[in-house]
Amino acid sequence: MSKFVYLFDEGNAGMKELLGGKGANLAEMTRAGLPVPEGFTISTEACNQYHVNGRELSADMLAEIASALTDLEQRTQKKFGDPANPLLVSVRSGSVFSMPGMMDTVLNLGLNDQTVEGLAVLTGNARFAYDCYRRFLQMFGDVVLGIDHYYFEQILEDVKHDRGVEHDPDLTADDWKAIIERYKKLVIKETRSEFPQDPQEQLRLSIQAVFASWNNQRAIVYRRINKIPDHLGTAVNVQSMVFGNLGEDSGTGVAFTRNPSTGERVLYGEFLINAQGEDVVAGIRTPQPISALQNVLPEVYGEFEAICERLEQHYQDLQDIEFTVERGKLYILQTRNGKRTAHAAVKVAVDLCSEGVISQQEALMRVDPEALDQLLHRRIDATAKLNVIATGLPASPGAASGVIVFDADLADKWAGDGRQVILVRPETTPDDIHGIVAAQGILTTRGGMTSHAAVVARGMGKPCICGCEDLRIDLEGKKVTVRDVTLREGDLLSIDGGTGRVILGDVPLIDPELSPEFQQLLGWADEVRRLDVRANADNPEDAAKAREFGAQGVGLCRTEHMFMAAERVPIVQEMILAETFEERMEALDKLLPMQQQDFEGILRSMEGLPVTIRLLDPPLHEFLPNLEDLVVELTKLRLQEDVERRTIRAKESLIRKVRALHEFNPMLGHRGCRLGITFPEIYAMQVRAIFQATAQLKAEGVDAIPEVMIPLVGHVNELKEMRHLVLQTAEMVMEETGHKFEFLVGTMIEIPRAALTADEIAQEADFFSFGTNDLTQTTFGFSRDDAEGKFLQHYLQSKLLADNPFQVLDQDGVGQLVKLATEKGRTVKPGLKLGICGEHGGEKHSIDFCYRTGLDYVSCSPFRVPIARLAAAQSTIRHAH
Repeated sequence: MSKFVYLFDEGNAGMKELLGGKGANLAEMTRAGLPVPEGFTISTEACNQYHVNGRELSADMLAEIASALTDLEQRTQKKFGDPANPLLVSVRSGSVFSMPGMMDTVLNLGLNDQTVEGLAVLTGNARFAYDCYRRFLQMFGDVVLGIDHYYFEQILEDVKHDRGVEHDPDLTADDWKAIIERYKKLVIKETRSEFPQDPQEQLRLSIQAVFASWNNQRAIVYRRINKIPDHLGTAVNVQSMVFGNLGEDSGTGVAFTRNPSTGERVLYGEFLINAQGEDVVAGIRTPQPISALQNVLPEVYGEFEAICERLEQHYQDLQDIEFTVERGKLYILQTRNGKRTAHAAVKVAVDLCSEGVISQQEALMRVDPEALDQLLHRRIDATAKLNVIATGLPASPGAASGVIVFDADLADKWAGDGRQVILVRPETTPDDIHGIVAAQGILTTRGGMTSHAAVVARGMGKPCICGCEDLRIDLEGKKVTVRDVTLREGDLLSIDGGTGRVILGDVPLIDPELSPEFQQLLGWADEVRRLDVRANADNPEDAAKAREFGAQGVGLCRTEHMFMAAERVPIVQEMILAETFEERMEALDKLLPMQQQDFEGILRSMEGLPVTIRLLDPPLHEFLPNLEDLVVELTKLRLQEDVERRTIRAKESLIRKVRALHEFNPMLGHRGCRLGITFPEIYAMQVRAIFQATAQLKAEGVDAIPEVMIPLVGHVNELKEMRHLVLQTAEMVMEETGHKFEFLVGTMIEIPRAALTADEIAQEADFFSFGTNDLTQTTFGFSRDDAEGKFLQHYLQSKLLADNPFQVLDQDGVGQLVKLATEKGRTVKPGLKLGICGEHGGEKHSIDFCYRTGLDYVSCSPFRVPIARLAAAQSTIRHAH
């Protein structure tokens, strides 16, 4: 038969999954001899059984609870339900992973019309006793009976108003008695039943309510956000009450062993004299800082300080401690590893290592790599008052303020005039790249976390919010509306890309600070990790920023982004719309020096490190004007009487060409190496630009290391033909310049067939770079933007998928193709260099998979390089044995 109930001295810290985090810590502290009020824990298994049983406690559970309660009575020398010497208990939740405030608690359980009188006599404090009873009625009414706490608060406020007092402690015992009677009448009105007077029934109903709160809405949402499994359930801790509201020698508080915001080694927290625990967080009275306890109750403070030190040493981490003082005696109600900011997490980990409490490897494992994102971007001042008008998807972290701009050209112009702008669009396309570069941040109403706007913004380290569907953008009217707020072009707006909040007006921002502890931690990470970390960078500025953050090269340079500058778009369009080979070569000759200049800058920024340059990948129509816009322009021209016929014919001709080049499904269309095969002169120009840049830098004594990547290869013959073009061009450039240089030719594995035939493709490749963004699309058959905008959120909410496969690598499907290609490629070339350059290259779970699969490097956006460095080190530590 299963055991469902454990006395505190029957458990230990290792029983967290059974007793929950709180129960395991209470057991551990009890065994260590700390002043913990007696109690017992009803296990997480009992919670799961309760839900299986149709939300009822089984006879076996009730029998074990009764037995534990009898033991508790003996230990406390009190009797549950005895008016002469009543035992009162608290009933609290305690999940395996901390979920503060998400589930329910009931205090002062065991009080009724008789026991409250006994408590008044025992304590000699009738006001205290009836205060406890009204608190119990209110909490039980809210948590167990489902009566909105507002109704209780309203009664309390009415009585205080009638008595002419502001604070609860100013009310007398008779005042509390009057409130209690009104509370009981409220219960009858709302539930059509009297408040239960039987303590056994109170306990049973409260335990069931706490179990049920595992599935309340806020708990479900919290678990989804923090990726806590739904099957774990919560434990219930039943603990004898101690009272902080017995007078001026009593109190309650919460404290951290170090400052959870800064990591500074100083006690941080607050307390209230003559109060119960919920008073500290309710905001009804203003607490005092924990340091002031030294003046109020100096002996208690000294004991508490010693216990804090002991608990931190025992758990080897910053502790969040709840305590109560009852008539001068200190009790510890809970300890747990404290929540902290990213800045504090880094400092605490490094400091604990420096103090000899934990090792370097343990320090590395203490910091969540994703938390480092907070340290690398500007953020909103936590003390600022914000007017949040909408919320979207937090697509790229950081915060920004600026004036609203609705098109990329104006964003570029206004930014050039020195104005800070926020680019607001239904969605962005590659045509908007100059506007994105110019803007402080990007806000879109469509698209998801891996949409064009999100990917580009993350690569640039700019804040971005996508999919903010509450916004209604009127591009013609140059305005955006959200509910009753209308903003026009030029109005001030702020965005917080880390939370998805859209904020009216300007907000105070705090610049990122890379502390010495941050640098120290990453230095330790570099000593440990086996995976190299490169960056995705499309210009010299991004490359330099990536190197500053510790990148060991560029794993993906997307050459199409170089074509999007405003002065280059007309030349690119001229190249695409050319009627003859000669016309196309004329345009390419104009683009060649521009591309060479780009490559010189990136290779120079990464001197001595490899730079993987992907040749043109997207379909040509993405560089052309929007077809719908052209049709609108043509219609307007036809309505004008004074327009020449040849102007109309030219517009009609342009529309025919754009329509002919338009791709209905670009993933399956004329792009990547298919473009290079049908228009080899385009790839030849790019390759020549790469190698002329390399030769020029060699002449200057700069160690340039280019790697040419052929995109979208699905058949070895495609790579064979493109490799020949690259080698032929390289020979010509070496001969023309007189400079020899080394380089590699490889391919991006982003088509399932490429992965399945990787042994054949490896014969023509010096390296594979897994483009897992497109590989995910082609494997799932999902269009990234359509999936996120239309059905993927439903998949995630209904748990058809555990994670968004565009954010966390799908290891069971896409990952198996990566693994297969790795194994097949290395059977042909054991030293084949392997990397990943999709969005997954900066995500910790995906990085762990890359390490286990045997890849040589991951590549991610520059601002995620520190995250990848730490995650790679953690993977090495995690799989060391």
